[in-house]
Amino acid sequence: MIVQVIVKANTYFDSVSLMSLSTKANQIDGVEQAIIAMGTEMNKEVISNVGLMTVEIEEAKTSDLMIIVKAENERICANALEEIEELLTKKNTTKGTSEARYSTIKSAAENIPEANLVVIAVNGAYAPREAKKALENNLHVMMFSDNVSVEDEIELKQLAHEKGLLMMGPDCGTAIIGNVALCFANAVRKGNIGIVGASGTGSQEISVRIHEFGGGITQLIGTGGRDLSKEVGGIMMLDGIKALEEDEATKVIVLVSKPPAPSVEEKVLAQIQLCTKPVVVWFVGGDEEKVTKAGGHFAKMSKEAALKAVLLAGADESKLNKRALNLPLIEEVRAKLTSEQKYIRGLFSGGTLCDEAMHIAMEKFSDVYSNIQREPEYRLKDVKVSQGHTFIDFGDDQFTQGKPHPMIDPSTRIERFIQEAKDPSVGVILMDFVLGFGAHEDPVGVMLPAIIEAKQLAESEGRHLEIIGYILGTELDSQNIEGQVNKLIAAGATHASSSQNAGLLAREFVVKGE
Repeated sequence: MIVQVIVKANTYFDSVSLMSLSTKANQIDGVEQAIIAMGTEMNKEVISNVGLMTVEIEEAKTSDLMIIVKAENERICANALEEIEELLTKKNTTKGTSEARYSTIKSAAENIPEANLVVIAVNGAYAPREAKKALENNLHVMMFSDNVSVEDEIELKQLAHEKGLLMMGPDCGTAIIGNVALCFANAVRKGNIGIVGASGTGSQEISVRIHEFGGGITQLIGTGGRDLSKEVGGIMMLDGIKALEEDEATKVIVLVSKPPAPSVEEKVLAQIQLCTKPVVVWFVGGDEEKVTKAGGHFAKMSKEAALKAVLLAGADESKLNKRALNLPLIEEVRAKLTSEQKYIRGLFSGGTLCDEAMHIAMEKFSDVYSNIQREPEYRLKDVKVSQGHTFIDFGDDQFTQGKPHPMIDPSTRIERFIQEAKDPSVGVILMDFVLGFGAHEDPVGVMLPAIIEAKQLAESEGRHLEIIGYILGTELDSQNIEGQVNKLIAAGATHASSSQNAGLLAREFVVKGE
């Protein structure tokens, strides 16, 4: 194998662009591995861990762009570097005549006075500085950047709170503001339901299910995953609730999060009590009694939360298609699985989708493990090795440091899928496929060869392998959800109509094995 490296001095690209570029680079014929990243210490550590460190990389500065290609021979490397250079040039070329570029947030604010929101996707080391500039210029902030300290997050959110601004993030991947989708979000109709979410894919799921039930969204305010931690104290969620309470277009509010810190949950529930609008609360694994006592509407699962929201917003329940579970299918699959095939393997690109499926499994099984389990004894000792019923969030930091998010580049998940498909104790493999802005243009299509191969392998060994796919998206998304569903079914997989149904199907398929 040959490794070639190019370091471009003082050449900056934001993290969103680099994720997309890296994905395209790894799809070039003959390339075993390609990394396009800024010269930060974290990125260098990742490069070193995969055995691609060179002198040029060691000497690269944080303002330098690093391009590393590993391929079979020098010719493939050279061709790949040439293609990458074309991608970079294309990305760096201004499209049309209406696009304007500014070197600072201040200059942009001065020249575009009608703009009131900044999306920040620079390296985490610089993101707080840029966010502070934006807030000081009275601009709302959505910070996609991660690897920002808790101390910086608290300082920024307190500043935003004092100025009456939104500080969404850090590590905020989803928002819909003024009917405009930001970062990872789906195309959904405008309506009268507002969402405040400390979860990207969880918020996406709620917005998509509301859309499917005929409702629509006013605003989807992301908070970042740490907002409901004890340290941060839920500053953004509390301010988000107040903002939607004051928004005349919003008639119903939905809150989405993984389990918050108890002290922060108390603050959120206290805020709900002050609301004049109905509030639906979906905190994964949450406490119904606490929510009900606070005057909220408790939802145990995602589809239930969306359904309650649209009904509270005025939908006619008799006209809604609730897509109940296919009970005959459950019996059919159970009959196909052997007594040895006891386990579910959930391979997810969405963290909250993973969390929901995991909690559904935990209702009936005790041996449920994950890389995002909160209980230490049920956290995977080695993320590369499954135990019992295993649910993996491939969007977690341990999988994405120096690599694109799995919603953009599914290669890591594909490798794990092939590994799990060979395990004779596995009865069901459950996966999500996320559509929408920023996501892969054909998430099911890129997975098809592995699905077909896995089904054929299982059949040759005399066993049935049940593959469940849930596609998170709407008919308005560019990836063509109908085409994605058809591809999945044609490959012999089962299509689940929601995240909630996907988790329930996976669990019920293997119940007899316990």
